[in-house]
Amino acid sequence: MQQTSTRTLYDYWNAIRGSRSAPDRKDIDPTRIREALANTFILEFDEAEKFSFRLAGSHLCTSYCRELKGRSFNDLWHERDRDAMDTLIRAVTEDHAVALVTFQGTTALHTKVSFETILMPLRHNGSTHTRLLGAMSALEEPYWLGVQPILEQRITGLRLIWPDDVAMEETVREVATNVGNDVSYMGVSPHMPMPATVYGRSARRYAHLAVIDGGRSK
Repeated sequence: MQQTSTRTLYDYWNAIRGSRSAPDRKDIDPTRIREALANTFILEFDEAEKFSFRLAGSHLCTSYCRELKGRSFNDLWHERDRDAMDTLIRAVTEDHAVALVTFQGTTALHTKVSFETILMPLRHNGSTHTRLLGAMSALEEPYWLGVQPILEQRITGLRLIWPDDVAMEETVREVATNVGNDVSYMGVSPHMPMPATVYGRSARRYAHLAVIDGGRSK
């Protein structure tokens, strides 16, 4: 986790959930995550059976140059990455994984910036299927961010963490395969993992996606 807001929200989520797979929505106290609030969001399962923004911090809305509340989270992603993102969301809501995703955002002028986002399960009315807690931050802040809206975003890497320390390889492979459908991106099969090093850690690369399995942080 490269960004302070990501680490702050993850540590808080991990602390308040205790021995549970996910904390309850009512457990969240915004005053305890003040430094991360501007980059924090909550997603809700909507009538279109997709996840949309229920709440979105000011820095996040500024990056997209628009209010995100009520807008579809799924629709932010490039069409070739949406199946992978749907699978990733199921890993969070059904398997109670934590997903750490890096992606590249592109504007209408083809300027680019990299982001880090985290998705964590959140219990609502006894279920983890209708709410997600997350944070999103630019890894760098070019002068034009907030002036040129992000119009397209492609996944560049992910890390999946399960509280019980067991990596679910089939879920990882399904996400990686979906992201790697555009095999011409690197000219390799998405089904064949290639060794890689990401931020000093051993990883596997499927097409343009780097996958790092991780267990629960202590």
